[in-house]
Amino acid sequence: MGIKGLTKLLADNAPKAMKEQKFESYFGRKIAIDASMSIYQFLIVVGRIGTETLTNEAGEVTSHLQGMFNRTIRLLEAGIKPVYVFDGQPPDLKKQELAKRYSKREDASKELTAAIEDGDKEGIEKYSKRTVKVTRQHNEDCKRLLRLMGVPVIEAPGEAEAECAALCKNEKVYAVASEDMDSLTFGAPKFLRHLMDPSSRKIPVMEFEVLKVLEELNLTMDQFIDLCILSGCDYCDSIKGIGGQTALKLIRQHGSIETMLENINKERYPIPEDWPYQEARRLFKEPLVSTEPPELKWSAPEEEGIVNFLVNENGFNNDRVTKAIEKIKAAKNKSSQGRLESFFKPSASSSMPIKRKETEDKAAKGTAHNGKGANKKPKTGGGKKK
Repeated sequence: MGIKGLTKLLADNAPKAMKEQKFESYFGRKIAIDASMSIYQFLIVVGRIGTETLTNEAGEVTSHLQGMFNRTIRLLEAGIKPVYVFDGQPPDLKKQELAKRYSKREDASKELTAAIEDGDKEGIEKYSKRTVKVTRQHNEDCKRLLRLMGVPVIEAPGEAEAECAALCKNEKVYAVASEDMDSLTFGAPKFLRHLMDPSSRKIPVMEFEVLKVLEELNLTMDQFIDLCILSGCDYCDSIKGIGGQTALKLIRQHGSIETMLENINKERYPIPEDWPYQEARRLFKEPLVSTEPPELKWSAPEEEGIVNFLVNENGFNNDRVTKAIEKIKAAKNKSSQGRLESFFKPSASSSMPIKRKETEDKAAKGTAHNGKGANKKPKTGGGKKK
Protein backbone atom coordinates (compact mmCIF):
# COMPACT_ATOMS: atom_id res chain seq x y z
CA MET A 1 0.00 0.00 0.00
CA GLY A 2 1.32 3.44 -0.86
CA ILE A 3 2.83 5.35 2.04
CA LYS A 4 0.50 8.32 1.51
CA GLY A 5 -2.57 6.14 1.37
CA LEU A 6 -2.00 4.28 4.62
CA THR A 7 -0.72 7.32 6.51
CA LYS A 8 -3.80 9.33 5.55
CA LEU A 9 -6.09 6.40 6.32
CA LEU A 10 -4.64 6.08 9.82
CA ALA A 11 -4.64 9.85 10.36
CA ASP A 12 -8.35 9.94 9.51
CA ASN A 13 -9.43 6.76 11.31
CA ALA A 14 -6.80 5.90 13.94
CA PRO A 15 -5.21 9.17 15.13
CA LYS A 16 -4.50 7.83 18.63
CA ALA A 17 -2.29 5.11 17.09
CA MET A 18 0.09 7.80 15.81
CA LYS A 19 2.22 10.03 18.00
CA GLU A 20 4.95 12.55 17.31
CA GLN A 21 8.26 11.98 19.09
CA LYS A 22 11.52 13.88 19.30
CA PHE A 23 14.48 12.29 17.54
CA GLU A 24 16.40 12.38 20.84
CA SER A 25 13.70 10.36 22.64
CA TYR A 26 15.09 7.15 21.10
CA PHE A 27 18.29 7.36 23.13
CA GLY A 28 19.38 3.83 24.05
CA ARG A 29 16.93 2.19 21.64
CA LYS A 30 17.84 -0.51 19.12
CA ILE A 31 16.15 0.31 15.82
CA ALA A 32 15.89 -1.92 12.72
CA ILE A 33 16.22 0.17 9.57
CA ASP A 34 15.08 -0.75 6.06
CA ALA A 35 18.42 -0.12 4.31
CA SER A 36 17.24 -0.01 0.70
CA MET A 37 14.59 2.61 1.45
CA SER A 38 17.23 4.81 3.13
CA ILE A 39 19.69 4.35 0.26
CA TYR A 40 16.98 5.31 -2.23
CA GLN A 41 16.35 8.53 -0.28
CA PHE A 42 20.06 9.35 -0.25
CA LEU A 43 20.39 8.82 -4.00
CA ILE A 44 17.48 11.18 -4.64
CA VAL A 45 18.39 13.90 -2.15
CA VAL A 46 22.09 13.95 -1.20
CA GLY A 47 24.15 16.21 -3.47
CA ARG A 48 21.68 15.98 -6.34
CA ILE A 49 20.93 19.00 -8.54
CA GLY A 50 19.01 17.95 -11.64
CA THR A 51 21.08 15.23 -13.29
CA GLU A 52 24.21 16.14 -11.32
CA THR A 53 25.21 13.88 -8.42
CA LEU A 54 28.18 13.37 -6.12
CA THR A 55 30.79 11.09 -7.68
CA ASN A 56 34.33 9.87 -7.05
CA GLU A 57 37.26 10.24 -9.48
CA ALA A 58 36.05 7.22 -11.44
CA GLY A 59 32.67 8.85 -11.99
CA GLU A 60 30.89 6.45 -9.63
CA VAL A 61 28.03 7.89 -7.58
CA THR A 62 28.84 8.43 -3.88
CA SER A 63 25.60 10.08 -2.67
CA HIS A 64 24.53 6.87 -0.96
CA LEU A 65 27.81 6.66 0.95
CA GLN A 66 27.71 10.26 2.11
CA GLY A 67 24.09 9.95 3.18
CA MET A 68 24.63 6.64 4.99
CA PHE A 69 27.79 7.90 6.74
CA ASN A 70 26.29 11.20 7.92
CA ARG A 71 22.90 9.87 8.93
CA THR A 72 24.32 6.86 10.81
CA ILE A 73 26.68 9.10 12.76
CA ARG A 74 23.71 11.28 13.70
CA LEU A 75 21.92 8.19 15.04
CA LEU A 76 24.95 7.01 17.01
CA GLU A 77 25.51 10.45 18.53
CA ALA A 78 21.89 10.50 19.67
CA GLY A 79 22.52 7.23 21.49
CA ILE A 80 20.48 5.18 19.00
CA LYS A 81 21.68 1.70 18.08
CA PRO A 82 20.86 1.19 14.39
CA VAL A 83 20.59 -2.22 12.73
CA TYR A 84 20.48 -2.06 8.92
CA VAL A 85 18.49 -4.75 7.14
CA PHE A 86 19.02 -5.40 3.41
CA ASP A 87 16.61 -7.09 1.00
CA GLY A 88 17.15 -10.66 -0.08
CA GLN A 89 15.32 -12.45 -2.88
CA PRO A 90 11.90 -10.92 -3.63
CA PRO A 91 8.96 -13.34 -3.77
CA ASP A 92 7.74 -14.33 -7.23
CA LEU A 93 4.50 -12.46 -6.62
CA LYS A 94 6.44 -9.17 -6.45
CA LYS A 95 8.02 -9.57 -9.89
CA GLN A 96 5.03 -7.96 -11.57
CA GLU A 97 5.41 -4.89 -9.35
CA LEU A 98 9.15 -4.74 -10.06
CA ALA A 99 8.41 -4.92 -13.79
CA LYS A 100 6.03 -1.97 -13.42
CA ARG A 101 8.72 0.04 -11.63
CA TYR A 102 11.19 -0.75 -14.40
CA SER A 103 8.68 0.42 -17.01
CA LYS A 104 8.08 3.66 -15.10
CA ARG A 105 11.83 4.34 -14.94
CA GLU A 106 12.07 3.75 -18.70
CA ASP A 107 9.25 6.24 -19.29
CA ALA A 108 10.91 8.73 -16.95
CA SER A 109 14.21 8.36 -18.85
CA LYS A 110 12.46 9.31 -22.09
CA GLU A 111 10.79 12.29 -20.42
CA LEU A 112 14.15 13.33 -18.93
CA THR A 113 15.82 13.23 -22.35
CA ALA A 114 13.07 15.46 -23.77
CA ALA A 115 13.34 17.87 -20.81
CA ILE A 116 17.12 18.17 -21.30
CA GLU A 117 16.66 18.88 -25.01
CA ASP A 118 14.05 21.56 -24.21
CA GLY A 119 16.11 23.07 -21.40
CA ASP A 120 13.19 22.45 -19.02
CA LYS A 121 14.87 22.76 -15.59
CA GLU A 122 11.72 21.83 -13.68
CA GLY A 123 11.23 18.75 -15.86
CA ILE A 124 14.89 17.75 -15.47
CA GLU A 125 14.59 17.94 -11.68
CA LYS A 126 11.32 15.99 -11.70
CA TYR A 127 12.21 13.18 -14.10
CA SER A 128 15.82 12.69 -13.03
CA LYS A 129 14.62 11.55 -9.59
CA ARG A 130 12.20 9.09 -11.17
CA THR A 131 15.06 7.33 -12.95
CA VAL A 132 16.88 6.52 -9.68
CA LYS A 133 17.32 2.83 -8.84
CA VAL A 134 19.11 1.21 -5.91
CA THR A 135 21.60 -1.22 -7.44
CA ARG A 136 23.39 -4.25 -6.03
CA GLN A 137 26.60 -2.15 -5.95
CA HIS A 138 24.93 0.59 -3.91
CA ASN A 139 23.87 -2.04 -1.37
CA GLU A 140 27.32 -3.66 -1.25
CA ASP A 141 29.00 -0.27 -0.80
CA CYS A 142 26.77 0.57 2.16
CA LYS A 143 27.19 -2.87 3.75
CA ARG A 144 30.96 -2.44 3.59
CA LEU A 145 30.81 1.06 5.09
CA LEU A 146 28.47 0.07 7.92
CA ARG A 147 30.59 -2.93 8.88
CA LEU A 148 33.67 -0.70 8.96
CA MET A 149 31.71 1.67 11.23
CA GLY A 150 30.95 -1.23 13.60
CA VAL A 151 27.21 -1.19 12.90
CA PRO A 152 25.25 -4.47 12.52
CA VAL A 153 24.21 -5.46 9.00
CA ILE A 154 21.57 -8.12 8.35
CA GLU A 155 21.01 -9.67 4.95
CA ALA A 156 17.39 -10.82 4.92
CA PRO A 157 16.50 -14.05 3.11
CA GLY A 158 13.44 -12.26 1.70
CA GLU A 159 11.88 -8.82 2.14
CA ALA A 160 13.76 -6.43 4.43
CA GLU A 161 10.49 -5.07 5.85
CA ALA A 162 9.46 -8.58 6.92
CA GLU A 163 12.85 -9.21 8.56
CA CYS A 164 12.65 -5.87 10.38
CA ALA A 165 9.18 -6.76 11.66
CA ALA A 166 10.44 -10.17 12.84
CA LEU A 167 13.29 -8.52 14.78
CA CYS A 168 10.77 -6.27 16.49
CA LYS A 169 8.36 -9.14 17.25
CA ASN A 170 11.23 -11.10 18.79
CA GLU A 171 12.12 -8.02 20.90
CA LYS A 172 15.59 -7.80 19.40
CA VAL A 173 14.86 -4.16 18.55
CA TYR A 174 12.49 -1.53 19.92
CA ALA A 175 11.01 -0.48 16.57
CA VAL A 176 11.29 -0.56 12.78
CA ALA A 177 12.25 2.60 10.86
CA SER A 178 11.27 3.03 7.21
CA GLU A 179 9.18 5.18 4.91
CA ASP A 180 7.42 2.10 3.54
CA MET A 181 4.45 1.15 5.69
CA ASP A 182 4.66 -2.54 4.71
CA SER A 183 6.39 -3.27 8.02
CA LEU A 184 3.09 -2.58 9.80
CA THR A 185 1.33 -5.06 7.53
CA PHE A 186 4.01 -7.62 8.43
CA GLY A 187 3.02 -7.00 12.06
CA ALA A 188 5.88 -4.86 13.41
CA PRO A 189 4.78 -3.88 16.95
CA LYS A 190 6.29 -0.39 16.61
CA PHE A 191 6.98 1.51 13.41
CA LEU A 192 8.81 4.83 12.89
CA ARG A 193 8.67 7.29 10.02
CA HIS A 194 11.09 10.21 9.48
CA LEU A 195 13.82 8.82 11.75
CA MET A 196 16.26 8.94 8.81
CA ASP A 197 15.25 12.42 7.65
CA PRO A 198 18.00 15.08 7.77
CA SER A 199 17.99 17.27 10.89
CA SER A 200 17.55 20.33 8.66
CA ARG A 201 13.96 19.27 7.87
CA LYS A 202 13.04 19.58 11.56
CA ILE A 203 10.26 16.99 11.16
CA PRO A 204 9.34 15.00 14.30
CA VAL A 205 9.54 11.23 14.20
CA MET A 206 6.11 9.67 13.74
CA GLU A 207 5.61 6.52 15.83
CA PHE A 208 2.89 3.94 15.18
CA GLU A 209 1.87 1.03 17.44
CA VAL A 210 0.23 -1.84 15.61
CA LEU A 211 -1.95 -2.86 18.58
CA LYS A 212 -3.31 0.68 18.82
CA VAL A 213 -3.83 0.75 15.05
CA LEU A 214 -5.96 -2.40 15.29
CA GLU A 215 -7.83 -1.09 18.32
CA GLU A 216 -8.57 2.26 16.68
CA LEU A 217 -9.67 0.70 13.40
CA ASN A 218 -11.60 -2.02 15.28
CA LEU A 219 -9.97 -4.72 13.15
CA THR A 220 -8.11 -7.96 13.81
CA MET A 221 -4.60 -8.35 12.38
CA ASP A 222 -5.98 -10.62 9.65
CA GLN A 223 -8.53 -7.97 8.72
CA PHE A 224 -5.85 -5.27 8.70
CA ILE A 225 -3.80 -7.36 6.26
CA ASP A 226 -6.90 -7.75 4.07
CA LEU A 227 -7.44 -3.99 4.27
CA CYS A 228 -3.90 -3.33 3.00
CA ILE A 229 -4.23 -5.90 0.20
CA LEU A 230 -7.59 -4.47 -0.85
CA SER A 231 -6.18 -0.94 -0.89
CA GLY A 232 -3.24 -2.01 -3.05
CA CYS A 233 0.08 -3.65 -2.16
CA ASP A 234 3.26 -4.80 -3.93
CA TYR A 235 1.97 -8.35 -4.32
CA CYS A 236 -1.21 -7.81 -6.33
CA ASP A 237 -3.21 -5.14 -8.12
CA SER A 238 -5.89 -3.19 -6.34
CA ILE A 239 -9.55 -3.29 -7.38
CA LYS A 240 -10.54 -0.31 -9.50
CA GLY A 241 -12.73 2.06 -7.51
CA ILE A 242 -11.57 0.82 -4.10
CA GLY A 243 -9.26 3.15 -2.19
CA GLY A 244 -8.30 3.15 1.47
CA GLN A 245 -11.56 4.49 2.92
CA THR A 246 -13.75 2.22 0.79
CA ALA A 247 -11.52 -0.76 1.63
CA LEU A 248 -11.91 -0.04 5.34
CA LYS A 249 -15.68 0.24 4.99
CA LEU A 250 -15.89 -3.06 3.07
CA ILE A 251 -13.67 -5.00 5.51
CA ARG A 252 -15.64 -3.67 8.48
CA GLN A 253 -18.87 -4.64 6.76
CA HIS A 254 -17.87 -8.09 5.47
CA GLY A 255 -14.98 -9.14 7.73
CA SER A 256 -12.77 -10.62 5.01
CA ILE A 257 -11.93 -10.37 1.32
CA GLU A 258 -13.67 -13.70 0.64
CA THR A 259 -16.99 -12.57 2.10
CA MET A 260 -16.65 -9.19 0.43
CA LEU A 261 -16.12 -10.82 -2.99
CA GLU A 262 -19.30 -12.83 -2.49
CA ASN A 263 -21.38 -9.73 -1.85
CA ILE A 264 -20.05 -6.69 -3.73
CA ASN A 265 -21.30 -5.40 -7.05
CA LYS A 266 -18.65 -6.68 -9.46
CA GLU A 267 -19.77 -4.32 -12.19
CA ARG A 268 -19.04 -1.40 -9.91
CA TYR A 269 -15.87 -2.99 -8.56
CA PRO A 270 -14.41 -5.22 -11.32
CA ILE A 271 -12.16 -7.91 -9.83
CA PRO A 272 -8.82 -8.34 -11.66
CA GLU A 273 -8.45 -11.66 -13.44
CA ASP A 274 -6.42 -14.22 -11.45
CA TRP A 275 -6.28 -11.85 -8.46
CA PRO A 276 -3.78 -13.57 -6.06
CA TYR A 277 -5.01 -12.01 -2.82
CA GLN A 278 -4.72 -15.28 -0.90
CA GLU A 279 -1.05 -15.68 -1.80
CA ALA A 280 -0.45 -12.02 -0.92
CA ARG A 281 -2.08 -12.62 2.45
CA ARG A 282 0.13 -15.65 3.04
CA LEU A 283 3.26 -13.62 2.24
CA PHE A 284 2.29 -11.04 4.86
CA LYS A 285 1.36 -13.64 7.49
CA GLU A 286 4.16 -16.14 6.82
CA PRO A 287 7.00 -14.19 5.22
CA LEU A 288 10.43 -15.62 4.54
CA VAL A 289 12.58 -14.46 7.47
CA SER A 290 15.64 -15.74 9.32
CA THR A 291 14.88 -18.93 11.24
CA GLU A 292 17.24 -17.91 14.05
CA PRO A 293 17.19 -14.27 15.24
CA PRO A 294 20.62 -12.88 14.25
CA GLU A 295 23.05 -11.70 16.90
CA LEU A 296 23.26 -7.91 17.04
CA LYS A 297 26.67 -6.54 17.91
CA TRP A 298 27.97 -2.97 17.78
CA SER A 299 31.77 -2.66 17.73
CA ALA A 300 34.50 -0.01 17.51
CA PRO A 301 35.04 1.54 14.05
CA GLU A 302 37.87 0.32 11.85
CA GLU A 303 39.56 3.68 11.38
CA GLU A 304 42.08 2.66 8.73
CA GLY A 305 39.44 0.81 6.75
CA ILE A 306 37.02 3.76 6.77
CA VAL A 307 39.72 6.20 5.63
CA ASN A 308 40.87 3.86 2.88
CA PHE A 309 37.32 3.25 1.61
CA LEU A 310 35.95 6.80 1.81
CA VAL A 311 39.06 8.94 1.25
CA ASN A 312 41.35 6.84 -0.95
CA GLU A 313 38.71 4.99 -2.97
CA ASN A 314 35.88 7.52 -3.09
CA GLY A 315 37.46 10.96 -2.77
CA PHE A 316 35.96 12.05 0.56
CA ASN A 317 37.69 14.86 2.46
CA ASN A 318 40.30 13.33 4.78
CA ASP A 319 39.89 15.87 7.60
CA ARG A 320 36.11 15.51 7.65
CA VAL A 321 36.28 11.72 7.66
CA THR A 322 38.88 11.73 10.46
CA LYS A 323 36.72 14.05 12.57
CA ALA A 324 33.68 11.89 11.85
CA ILE A 325 35.50 8.78 13.07
CA GLU A 326 36.26 10.58 16.33
CA LYS A 327 32.54 11.30 16.70
CA ILE A 328 31.75 7.61 16.19
CA LYS A 329 34.31 6.61 18.82
CA ALA A 330 33.02 9.23 21.27
CA ALA A 331 29.44 8.07 20.77
CA LYS A 332 30.36 4.42 21.33
CA ASN A 333 32.41 5.27 24.43
CA LYS A 334 29.23 6.61 26.00
CA SER A 335 27.40 3.33 25.43
CA SER A 336 27.46 2.52 29.16
CA GLN A 337 24.81 5.22 29.69
CA GLY A 338 21.39 3.60 29.72
CA ARG A 339 17.85 4.89 29.48
CA LEU A 340 16.64 6.08 32.90
CA GLU A 341 13.67 3.72 32.85
CA SER A 342 15.98 0.71 32.41
CA PHE A 343 17.18 1.11 36.00
CA PHE A 344 13.67 0.56 37.32
CA LYS A 345 12.15 -2.08 35.06
CA PRO A 346 13.15 -4.55 32.34
CA SER A 347 13.77 -3.27 28.83
CA ALA A 348 10.69 -4.48 26.99
CA SER A 349 8.71 -3.25 24.04
CA SER A 350 5.78 -1.19 25.33
CA SER A 351 3.66 -2.86 22.67
CA MET A 352 3.80 -6.10 24.70
CA PRO A 353 0.36 -7.14 25.99
CA ILE A 354 -0.15 -5.75 29.52
CA LYS A 355 -0.65 -9.09 31.30
CA ARG A 356 2.44 -10.60 29.76
CA LYS A 357 4.45 -7.47 30.50
CA GLU A 358 3.35 -7.47 34.16
CA THR A 359 4.32 -11.14 34.47
CA GLU A 360 7.76 -10.50 33.03
CA ASP A 361 8.19 -7.40 35.19
CA LYS A 362 7.62 -9.51 38.30
CA ALA A 363 10.03 -12.18 37.09
CA ALA A 364 12.79 -9.81 36.06
CA LYS A 365 12.72 -6.69 38.22
CA GLY A 366 15.71 -4.41 38.04
CA THR A 367 17.00 -5.40 34.59
CA ALA A 368 18.82 -2.55 32.82
CA HIS A 369 20.11 -2.09 29.29
CA ASN A 370 22.66 0.18 27.75
CA GLY A 371 22.31 3.18 25.47
CA LYS A 372 24.61 5.75 23.86
CA GLY A 373 25.65 9.38 23.84
CA ALA A 374 24.32 12.84 23.11
CA ASN A 375 22.86 14.36 19.99
CA LYS A 376 25.16 16.38 17.72
CA LYS A 377 25.06 17.16 14.03
CA PRO A 378 27.98 15.67 12.08
CA LYS A 379 29.12 17.30 8.91
CA THR A 380 30.99 14.89 6.71
CA GLY A 381 31.06 14.15 3.05
CA GLY A 382 33.08 13.44 0.03
CA GLY A 383 33.09 13.15 -3.69
CA LYS A 384 32.48 15.83 -6.24
CA LYS A 385 29.66 16.95 -8.48
CA LYS A 386 29.52 15.14 -11.80
